[in-house]
This record gives sequence, structure tokens and C-alpha cells, in this order.
Amino acid sequence: MKAINMNSLLRPTRYLGIGSALLASLLILAGCSVAPTYERPAVDTPAAFKEAGPQVGENGSQWKAAQPSEDIARGEWWKIFGDDSLNALEDRAQQANQDLKAAAARLGQARALTKDARSGYFPQVDAGIGATRQRPSPASQGLPADANTQPFTLYRAQANISYEVDLFGRVASNVDAATADAQRSEALFHSVLLALQADVAQQYFLVRELDAALDLYTGTVKLRQESLRLVQRRFDEGDISEVDVARARSELASAQSEALGITRQRATAEHALAILLGSTPAEFALPARPLTRISLAVPSGLPSTLLERRPDIAAAERSMAAANARVGVAKSAFFPALNLTGGLGYESAQLGDLFNWSSRTFLLGPLVGTALSMPIFDGGRRQAGVDRARASYEEQVATYRGTVLNAFREVEDNLANLRILGDQSRAQDEAVAASVRAAKLSHTQYQEGAVSYFSVIDADRTVLQQQRASVTLDGERARSTVNLIRALGGGWGTAPAAATQLSSK
Repeated sequence: MKAINMNSLLRPTRYLGIGSALLASLLILAGCSVAPTYERPAVDTPAAFKEAGPQVGENGSQWKAAQPSEDIARGEWWKIFGDDSLNALEDRAQQANQDLKAAAARLGQARALTKDARSGYFPQVDAGIGATRQRPSPASQGLPADANTQPFTLYRAQANISYEVDLFGRVASNVDAATADAQRSEALFHSVLLALQADVAQQYFLVRELDAALDLYTGTVKLRQESLRLVQRRFDEGDISEVDVARARSELASAQSEALGITRQRATAEHALAILLGSTPAEFALPARPLTRISLAVPSGLPSTLLERRPDIAAAERSMAAANARVGVAKSAFFPALNLTGGLGYESAQLGDLFNWSSRTFLLGPLVGTALSMPIFDGGRRQAGVDRARASYEEQVATYRGTVLNAFREVEDNLANLRILGDQSRAQDEAVAASVRAAKLSHTQYQEGAVSYFSVIDADRTVLQQQRASVTLDGERARSTVNLIRALGGGWGTAPAAATQLSSK
């Protein structure tokens, strides 16, 4: 009987144990990550806004942050103004504005890069077919140097598989960075969207303000024409000198010139609004309608909520997260990398035999180089990469904190603007009423011959100046209200899902 070799029986078991231990070790290492734990850096947040005032407006209106009204669509903050024309313009801008479409395309690119990074979690498989013609050297075949070797053709059809084992979190850190970049792009898209909404509203109110000013000057021109006829009749009757006629003509021409100047400004503002709507100026016209006074109280909320509401702050925070993940990518370069490759297919010296079962072949292990690579010396290149990644992270931290500070400033500025503009408008209303009263008295005294026409002109000019100032303040209040809403991050509801809609077009 032949003796049994126990070592030969134990050898496969030993190899299996070694392979299992190696696989377990690789799985453990694959769960390791050298990326630093990300934590949002602290920022100084005041308990309340310094300039925050009463939440109820002059007309009793109130916009509640916690409980938006049912008639105000979530995220559509401009509907608080109750202007159907503005509502239509906002909808049109979100469908056709080119800057918004460009932002949506950038978001699509970022999301595609995230998918590209996630592909690193999976093996890469490709297939190919081809032929090689070669003549081996006599030395490679163990033949004498003068031996004759024949060239031959080798046909191959095979599938190649490659896979990087994520030992120290390089792939995971890349995915984290790409994901944060995509989230940043989404926040930037909403920032562009909010800026567009605010720009449309501001430009709309500017056009309406100019309509009110033009309406004011149109009435002034009519008044100046009536005054000129009155003065001309009195001059013809010999009651006054030609000086009063000349002054009346001068005031009429001045009012007409001012009206034409406002018409020019309105045309320019309307053209700018057309571009925001994605139209050429020739394709857009906004009917004239004077601006009415807007008195709305926008609740500022708590400063801490601003960090969650502003899309630019969200974008800056996501930039920090991406930079933090890239620190992990840079640090993983110090550790071994394991790349598994293999090939499976057919090869044959005859094309007709290529797909025969006897022509099958496989290759396990690296096709080129080594499977497990360990960095030893690189002259400081890897450390420089880590230093650069950390410096980039510190830059993003400073940018984030600066963005938060600027957001607080913008809110405070617009709260102060609205509070002071409210007081200024009340004072201006008194000035308008007083100037109108003075003008009436001057006209009466002039008809009675108690004062010269110069006093009438001066009184009328004062009325026009005060009314023009009042219209300007109304426009400033409307735009400051829009600016405050923009500074607070827009509506209190969820942002509209316009990114997906635009990116699909």
C-alpha cells in the first residue's frame, strides 16, 4: 500500500486559511478611512437682529414665517405683493432666463461627476477582440542564437476586469467630495434662482416707479400749459409784463424735458426687464401702471435660521465639506493601494478555432506592474498634496464665515432701510401736503394780484419736487422689501424644483 503524505493533504487547507486571512485583512482595511471627520465650524451668531422692528405693517398686513398663508405658494415669495403682473413675469423668467439655464446645466455637470466618482465602488469591465503578429526570439525559446523561429498570428477575444480595493478610503473620499460639490452646485442654482426672482421684482418696481413719475410729470405739463394760457391771456389784456410769459414758457419746457428724460429711463428699465425674461426688448412691452405704496412687514426671524435659509451660505458650507473630503484623498496617497485585474476569454493561432472550448484562457493579477503598491519616497510630493488640501479647507472655512457675516450685514442694512424709509415717507407726506397747500394759496394770491408770477412758479416747482421725492421713496421701499426677502433667503417654503426641470430641457 502506498503511504499517504499528510503534508500534501494539509497544504490546500493551509493555503485556504492563508487566503481567508488575507481576504479578511483586506476587508478590514477597506473599512478604514484616513479622511478627517467633518464638522461645521462655529460662527458667531447674534441672538436677534439689531434693526428688527415690529412685525406688523402700516396696513395691518403680516407675513408669518412659521405658518405661510394658504394663498401664497410655497417658495413663491413675490406673491405677497398681490400683483398679478409681477406673478406672471416671475413665472416667465424662471422658464426662459438664460443665466438660470446655465446654472441648471452646471448642476447637471456636478451630478454627473458624482456618478463618475461613485463608479469607483464597482469593478470596471471591458471586452475586446483583436490579433497580434509576432516572431519570438530564439533565446526566449531556449534555442541556439542562429536558430530559425517562425512568426505566428495569435487571435484574442477576452473580457478584462479591474477593481481598486478601497483600502484607506480614497474612493469613498472622492465620492464624498463629488457629492458635496453637487450639493454646492444645487445651492448655487437656488442662489441664482433667488437672485433672478429678486432682480425681476426690483426691475418691475423700478418700471412702476418711473410710470408713477411720468404720470406726475404728465400732470405737471398739463398744469404748466394751463398756466401759460392764463398768463398769455393776462399779458394780452395788459395786466402783466412779458417776463411772466417767458417764465411760464420756461417752466412748461422744463417739465416737458423732465417727462422725456423719465420716458428714456423707463425704456431702458423695460429693456433690462426683457433680458431677465429671456426675451429681446423688441418682443416685450409692459403697459404703464403707476406704482402704489407698498407697506409690508417681512419678519426677519432669528439670525440662526439665516444659516439654514440662505443658498449662498449653504453653498459655502458644502464647499467646506468637499475640501475636507479632499484632505482624505490626499492623505490616502501615503498608504498602500491594491488594484485587482484579470482577463477571461479565448485565444487561438487560427481564427476559426478562436471560440472553441479548448481555446479558453484567463489571467489573474496585474496586467502591468504590481497589484499592491506601497509609497516609499517621493521627495515630499504627497505631503505637499496634503498641505495644499488642508490650506484649501482653511480657505473655504474663512469664505464660509465671511459669507455668514455678509448675510447678517445685508439683513441689518435692509431692516434699517425699511424702518428709516417708513419714517421718511411719513415726513415726506407732510411735506407734500404743505407744499400743495402753499401752491394753492400762491395761485389765489396771484389771481388777486397780491404776489408776482415768480411766487406761483416757485410754489409749483416745490410741489413737483416734493411729489417726485415721495414717488422715489415709494420705489425705494418696494425695492428694499425685495432686498430684505432676498437677504433672508427667499420664501419660507421649499424651493421650487426648477433645477430638474431646466436641466432636462
